[in-house]
Amino acid sequence: MSRAKRTQTPKIEVHLLREGIGESVHYVEATVCDNRNRTLLVAGDPQSATFIRSALKPFQALAVTTTGTLERYGLTDKDLAIICGSHRGTITHSRQVFNILWRIDVEANALKCPIPEGRESVLQHNCSGKHAGMLAVCRQLNWSLNDYLDRAHPVQKLILNKIAEILAMPGDELITARDDCGAPTYFMQIQQMAYLYAQLASGSNLDLERIVRAVTRHPTMIAGEGHFDTELMRITEGKLVSKSGAEGIQCIGRVGEGQGLAIKVADGAKRAKYAVAIHLLRQMGWISPSIAEKLVEEFMNLSNCKRLEVIGELCLV
Repeated sequence: MSRAKRTQTPKIEVHLLREGIGESVHYVEATVCDNRNRTLLVAGDPQSATFIRSALKPFQALAVTTTGTLERYGLTDKDLAIICGSHRGTITHSRQVFNILWRIDVEANALKCPIPEGRESVLQHNCSGKHAGMLAVCRQLNWSLNDYLDRAHPVQKLILNKIAEILAMPGDELITARDDCGAPTYFMQIQQMAYLYAQLASGSNLDLERIVRAVTRHPTMIAGEGHFDTELMRITEGKLVSKSGAEGIQCIGRVGEGQGLAIKVADGAKRAKYAVAIHLLRQMGWISPSIAEKLVEEFMNLSNCKRLEVIGELCLV
């Protein structure tokens, strides 16, 4: 955990404009850290805390990359990408998750995430890749499969220890809660999330580097066609690694530069986090004006009569 003094700067505002007239406002906090755990830029309070949700998935995948699981079962970078993804449950996504289960000789009904509403299979759940990865680790290390989501299960303890090791803090200091898919997620400061992504993008850890390579080479596995994480990684050609989380969480790492950005929208609005991400990436020079323009057209111009406008910026600490 960073020991920097508590810093409060103005929050960023995202306005929904209908034919240029304000209709709604979202309030957003954001922080940029480097891989030396220095807080570089802030908007709002970098020490405010919330659940990291699915932005945690690349770090949960460390259980797969550090235990020989990939090698034993012949899992590919594409498999690793779906383990890190919050996919759309398409046939392509479901088949990729099934491939993991087939290789580890586990039936689909071993997945403990629920069948999504209106869908037919647990494979279509957007967290099924993560769950398949946890099962693969359990098979590799001869751990029980039925209770792999329990916080006291060895696979969850392994994941917690990996995350705590990166954050340089005791694992028992991290507050845990059950995510919607049933797996544990963690309550942490926005600056801690930014630091995690700075580490992910730094290139200093071979296991994290492999995860980055997998998700940036196979961005469709992370979300899907037309979705923010996929399109940002595709259009930046692997220079950025991006992962959304529910309730207004967005985390992005600048690959090779050891810098991470974490965003939290107070009311959890998905549209606001994408708008802020584009605004801040352009402000920091992480994306070119031409890339920013394309992303604005796709994620900020919502219709002929509605668009998003971002007011505010990151401030130096």
